[in-house]
Amino acid sequence: MKLLLITQYFPPEVGAPQNRLSELALRLIKEGVEITVLTAMPNYPQMEIHKEYLGKKYCEDQFYDCKVYRSAIYVSKSKSIAARLRNYLSFVWSSYRCGATKIKGDFDAVFCESPPLFLGISAYFIAKKKKAKFIFNVSDLWPESAEKLGIVKNNLFLKAATILEEFLYKKAALITGQTKGITNNISSRFPSKKVYWLPNGVDLKFYDPANFSDNWRIQNNFKSDDVLFLYGGILGYAQGLELIIHTANELKDHPKIKFILLGSGPEKEKLLALKEKLLLDNVIFMNPVPKDQMPSIISSIDCSIVPLKKLDLFLGAIPSKIFECLSMETPILLGVDGEAKGLFIDDADAGIYFEPENIQELKNGVLKLAVDNKLRKKMGENGRIYVNDYFNRNQIAKELKSCLEDLF
Repeated sequence: MKLLLITQYFPPEVGAPQNRLSELALRLIKEGVEITVLTAMPNYPQMEIHKEYLGKKYCEDQFYDCKVYRSAIYVSKSKSIAARLRNYLSFVWSSYRCGATKIKGDFDAVFCESPPLFLGISAYFIAKKKKAKFIFNVSDLWPESAEKLGIVKNNLFLKAATILEEFLYKKAALITGQTKGITNNISSRFPSKKVYWLPNGVDLKFYDPANFSDNWRIQNNFKSDDVLFLYGGILGYAQGLELIIHTANELKDHPKIKFILLGSGPEKEKLLALKEKLLLDNVIFMNPVPKDQMPSIISSIDCSIVPLKKLDLFLGAIPSKIFECLSMETPILLGVDGEAKGLFIDDADAGIYFEPENIQELKNGVLKLAVDNKLRKKMGENGRIYVNDYFNRNQIAKELKSCLEDLF
């Protein structure tokens, strides 16, 4: 089987979709699927084209056993909707041109990652040209999420985006969704379509606590009796990370409890300013690191905080950092209701739930875990067992291959 994966996000960029898609591709290759990747020039999350790709409109790379084609993309540090649209649409055009003229031969299937929703336009027409099945993978319900987050308010634009979304669903031979909330939403709207749950997962060999020590803690001058609570990931609006800053302010009289925000994103400057305003020395900001450094960091902390804003939109959300932390036997403080709470708190008993955006509940959870090392250890062990049983990336790839074979 020959599959063309089209995505705006791919290594050497770091981030959740980059990790998820590259890991899936490599495992499908092990299952006998021939994978080709069509992606953009690396730029995310700094929104700067990586130095070695500057000035290029097109190039070919190799990612392990994947042939990777890269095409031009407009990038800007501007947060305006106009700049974001230009970013998305520039890659729609360049990816189609690359797929139509540079990538030779036919494919059995074209697998497109959304968001950005607009990339489905390019993927659909490339699939037609390549005489391939069109598979639309939905990791976020867009434009619904953009509307509910207040990112897009123009009703005409939202209506047009909804028309495009429905068109792509109708044209897809298979729709895959990252969470059950996503698949249930699409199935309820398009009951005749084949919709498949394609969850995120984890590489349990890479994220194995037996292979790492707490050297990172020592190297970064944390004391052995410090209790470290980490948020690692995009510093964005949806996460509501001011919650962590305000919780840290409430816990200033507990000097051993420290909060680490590791990452970059559009809200970083605002969060730094809030820290300075509150004169906090128990909040530490750190820059993003390559993926291969994350296991040692997770191994060195005591708990991972996983927050999202209190919106119905997020009842089906499952942040990818959950899998990596649980695989490393690190418990979570989960501020995400719905599907994630049901899986990782109610079923797995791998952490403590707090109501999204509730400072007092997060504070209570921090204090409970900070003083109870045995509880942290037990919840961490529960987490690794659970993700091994239900979210092992090797098994996910095998099951997806079987689903793809059913299309032919």
